[in-house]
Amino acid sequence: MQMQLQNFASLVGAGAAAVQGTARQLVDLTVGSTLRAVLEASASIALWVQWLIVQVVQTTRAGTAEGADLDSWMADFGVARLPAVASSGVLNFARYTSGGSAVVPVGTLARTADGAHLFAVAADPANPAWTGAGYAMAAGVAFVPVPAVAQAAGAAGNVQVGSVTLIAAAVPGVDTVANAAAFTGGRDAESDAALRARFTRFLDSRARATGAAILYAIDGVQQGLQRTLQDNTPVLGSFLVTVDDGSGAPSSSLIAAVAAAVEAVRPLGALYAVQAPVVIPADVSLSVTLVDGAVAGTVRAAVAAAITDHINTLGLGAALAWSRLIQVAHEASPLVAAVSAVLVNGGAADLVPGPGGVVKPGAVVVS
Repeated sequence: MQMQLQNFASLVGAGAAAVQGTARQLVDLTVGSTLRAVLEASASIALWVQWLIVQVVQTTRAGTAEGADLDSWMADFGVARLPAVASSGVLNFARYTSGGSAVVPVGTLARTADGAHLFAVAADPANPAWTGAGYAMAAGVAFVPVPAVAQAAGAAGNVQVGSVTLIAAAVPGVDTVANAAAFTGGRDAESDAALRARFTRFLDSRARATGAAILYAIDGVQQGLQRTLQDNTPVLGSFLVTVDDGSGAPSSSLIAAVAAAVEAVRPLGALYAVQAPVVIPADVSLSVTLVDGAVAGTVRAAVAAAITDHINTLGLGAALAWSRLIQVAHEASPLVAAVSAVLVNGGAADLVPGPGGVVKPGAVVVS
């Protein structure tokens, strides 16, 4: 049912019409009259009550509630907002002289030049420099690369190359810090719109043992997952789930988490498997004709970067359209006059990975 909202003028007008309709004599409703003042005061109170009603309706409907109100609404159904994720990357701790040894302890803090983002050194026993409590810089070693995680979860932690330049607290024997690659993987908490969309899938999944139930279970593992579901694959009575986090090589722990989620809702007796996508490398070559005065090396590098970025944005099962590469090359720089000899893996055809595959950039050569 849609509410019929009134403004101040319509409320005063309705009140005046009611008074005139029931009065047995003429009444004074001119501006400044006592009766007019009473009607206007009543209209003001009615507006306030109307606003309270709108607030109540808004906070008690999933379609209009926001933030904590929406979380409270979803909690009644056991659905929780997916949390924010902290970005991660690699920090290079270095020194001016490498005569002695030094150790970068786990938990060492570094920050961006503006102080807005803080990163902490994380433990990684697989790192060759790992000592059990930190990372060693032996005599003669000028720097050591170590993993680090943003202290505040969210997309704001996805800082660019060279942004982390300050050591928050002095580390003996260490002089500088820098990130040679961007910090990535940070995500804000699930938005209201995304939570509502996932709640719709939650309702669809209540039947259980359905494709919708399986996909909803996977969506609840973490944000940003791409997934496909192939029924009766590889054999009749089984199904195959392919999942990717955008990297093309999801971790074994993520695969295990998805498998556990599928196990909770799968049909009784059905066989299934969860796998990482099959990565299909795309080797792209093309030739560009430039306008007069263009710096060839700069423009060709921009075209190569644009094509690489385009391929990286292709989702699980998405095809790489051969003709789209021509458009991407033109959009990369206004200095590109013409594009020719476009080849993908040696041919002039689309690259279709299938539902269990993902296309990733291989060698991109622009001449």
